Amino acid sequence: MKFELTDEQSGFARSLDDLLSKADTPAANRAWADGDHEPGLKLWSRLADLGVTVLATEASPVEVCIAFEALGRHAVPGPWVESAAFLPIALPDTDFSEKRATVAMPYALDADVADEVYAFIEGSLHTAAIGDGVTSIDRSRHLFEVAVVEPVETTSLAAAFNLAALATAAQLLGAGERVLADTVAYAKQRKQFGREIGSYQAIKHQLADVRIALDFARPLVLGAAVDPTPRSVSAAKIQCAEAAELAARVGLQVHGAIGFTDEYDLSLWLLRIRALQSAWGTPAFHRDRLLTDLLDAR
Repeated sequence: MKFELTDEQSGFARSLDDLLSKADTPAANRAWADGDHEPGLKLWSRLADLGVTVLATEASPVEVCIAFEALGRHAVPGPWVESAAFLPIALPDTDFSEKRATVAMPYALDADVADEVYAFIEGSLHTAAIGDGVTSIDRSRHLFEVAVVEPVETTSLAAAFNLAALATAAQLLGAGERVLADTVAYAKQRKQFGREIGSYQAIKHQLADVRIALDFARPLVLGAAVDPTPRSVSAAKIQCAEAAELAARVGLQVHGAIGFTDEYDLSLWLLRIRALQSAWGTPAFHRDRLLTDLLDAR
C-alpha cells in the first residue's frame, strides 16, 4: 500500500509548519518550563484558530497525525494529546475546541493551565482534582498528582486511547525529524582537523541509520491513521519511540556535550523524546499489546 497525503493535507502541513517556524517555539517552551504560560497559550490560541483542537472530531486520524508531527517537530508545550486527541473522542458530547483539558495516567500533564482535569484509571474515566506537582525529565511538561472525584460516563475509551497513543507516536516522529535535521546542519558546519565532521564516514553512517529508522516509522504512523487498530497503533508507537531515541542518541553524540546544555535548543527535543517514550503507553505496554493481538489472531 502506498501512503501519500492529498494536496489539501500537504497544504495543511505546510501552513502548520510555517506558523510554528515563525513562532519561536523554543522560547515558548523555555518560558513554559519556567512557569510563564503566556507565550504558549497565545500559540495554543493560534493553533486552535487553525483548527487543530477540533481535528479529532471533524477530520480523520491522518490530519491528527499531521498536526501532532508538527507539534513534535517544534516542541510546542501544553497538554495537546490529552485535550485535542483523547478527550474529544472519550467525551464526544463535550466541546473541547475552546478549552484546555488534561488527563492523569497516572499524572496529569499541565493541569495548572487546564480548564478541566480527568483521571484515566483502570479503563475508566473520572473527573479529578489537582494535587502535588511531580518532577518530569522534560521541564516543559508539568506533571501533577490528582485525586479522583467521580466517574464519567463514556463509551469510546478504547478509540480515544488509540488516537492519543497515535498522536504521541506522531509527536515522536516529528521530534526525531527535528533532531536529525539540526544534527545534519551542525555536522555540515562543525570542523575538526580542518574538515566538516559530516564528511567522515562514521558520522554519515550514523545519520543514515537515523534517516532509515524514521523512514520506516512514518508508514506505520500513516497506516495506523488509516486503520487505527490496537495492533497498528502499538506498532507505530514502538517504532516511533525507537527511531526518535536513535535520533536523540546520535544527535547527542554528534553534537557532543553542548547538545545537552540548557542553553542549546537541541536539549529541548532530547528531553521531550525521553518523556514521550513512556507517555500513553510505555514501550513494554505496547509490545505486550502487540504480541497479544498477534497471538489472538492465530
